[in-house]
Parts: sequence; C-alpha cells; structure tokens
Amino acid sequence: MIVTHTGTVSVRPVERAIELLREMYVFPEQAEAAATTLRQRLAAGAYDGLDESTLAKRLTEDLLEVCPDAHLWVRVRDERRAPAKASIRRVEILDGNIGYLDVRRISGSTDGGRAIVGSMELVSRTDALILDLRGNGGGSPDGVALWSSYFLPAKPTHLNNIYDRVTGQTRQFWSLAWLPGERYLDRPLYVLTSDRTFSGAEELCLNLKVRGRARLVGETTRGGANFATIFALTPTMEIAVPHAYSINPITGGNWEGTGIEPDLAVPAATAFDVAYAELLERAPGEPEQRGH
Repeated sequence: MIVTHTGTVSVRPVERAIELLREMYVFPEQAEAAATTLRQRLAAGAYDGLDESTLAKRLTEDLLEVCPDAHLWVRVRDERRAPAKASIRRVEILDGNIGYLDVRRISGSTDGGRAIVGSMELVSRTDALILDLRGNGGGSPDGVALWSSYFLPAKPTHLNNIYDRVTGQTRQFWSLAWLPGERYLDRPLYVLTSDRTFSGAEELCLNLKVRGRARLVGETTRGGANFATIFALTPTMEIAVPHAYSINPITGGNWEGTGIEPDLAVPAATAFDVAYAELLERAPGEPEQRGH
C-alpha cells in the first residue's frame, strides 16, 4: 500500500532522499547501505546535470540495487496521471450459475465498502465464484480485511500483522464478526492471479490460500509486502519510502520478493478459461478441492 504525505518540500532531492531513507525505511541496515551508496555517487558527480526525469530513474535504479523493494521508487509527479480506476471493474453471473468479480483495486472499507457489499450481494446466490485479481495493484489493509471476511466464518480470524518502523508498533488485522450481507461460504472460490497482482491483493490471496478457502489459478504474484508513504523531494519530484511490512500469523513471514504461488500454475491470459472450465465440470454442491 502507498499513501501520500503532504509537507515541506526540499530543493535538494538527493540529500532529502538520503534523509528519508535513514529516518523511515523499514529495514535500517539496508537504509544505511542505500544512503551510503547515494551519498558516494552524489559526491562523485553521478547526478550532476541530470533533468528530473533522468534523475528520478537513476535514483530508483541505485536504490533498488541495494534495496530490492517494489514499493521503493522515485518519480516525477505527473499532474495528468489518470485517477484511480473503479475498484470493481465487472460483476457478472456466468452460465452454470458461477459468479465473476473483476477487482482492480482494494479500496478501503470506508470509501469502497458500499461497492464491495453490493458486488457480494449480486453474486450471493451463485454456486461458485471466480475472483479475478490479475490486474489488481493492491490497496488498503482495511479493504483486504473486508473482502476476506466474506469468505471466512463469522468467528473473527487473525489475518495479518503490520509492523511500522516509524511508530515501532504492530497493528493486527482481523476478519469481521458482522457483515452487511451474507458470507460466501461452503462454495468453491477460485482466485485468478498474474505477475501484476500486487501488495494488498497479494495479502488477500495469502489470507485465503493458507486457510484452504480458495484455489489460486494463474501466475506467481509480483511480491510486494511492504507499505510506503510518498514524500515530495522537489515541487515536481517525489519518493515512495516503505516504512512498514506484513507478518502473516500462520506463516510467520510474508510475500516480499517471492510473491504468492498459485495452486494451479497457468499463463495469466488463460487463467479464467481454466478456472471456469474446472468449475463447470463440478456438480453443484460438490466439496471444494483444496489444492494444498
């Protein structure tokens, strides 16, 4: 997940980047190593005379050389950047009474709750469900908890922990005991994945996989389990600094750098066809195949 910080702007982008890394980056030893690398290259003139776009690209490359973190980057702010697309792109009931949800972003429970509740209501009478996360770039931990709750029993389930270096605190996330609508239980749930499935979407995959609730079909996900805040380096350049990471209560680790492996590995482009075909072959009410 990435959030944006609004605060004072530095006109010394490299020095400010070094300062933020040392203060906030979730792994202090790597932060010091990255800061040293930037400081050495700054002193050697590696960043002299670069326009902001080239400087942002160079800084990102140098940072990832030391800290291979998909949530860590520098870029030029583009005011024309398209706003976030609708979180739920498509809801459909397919032949065979199989529900289909194409979810592109994990909205927070506050701003996206109505859409999540509404989409789950539309598929509540289906015999099986395909949750398509192939194009999902992540989002809010609260939203992940809400989605997870629809597929887990009413008794609260410990889903995830997030440790924040800045506060030194660990926040727990649990499934909800009460939902505005029916839970989707005792029916097959297939989740489609790709190498673009990222961050909060990966947590949702893991929440369901480790509890045997869903069958994942597609590709290993991208592998980003950290949480970042965006800071301005100049009036037009910004940096995302990861300062927190997930800890799954069952595995004791997370998916940073490794991603979530599917139960059935197929190219992302064919994942829907494969999942749909499997579901059509199953008789209504047939117990779910765990796959792990």
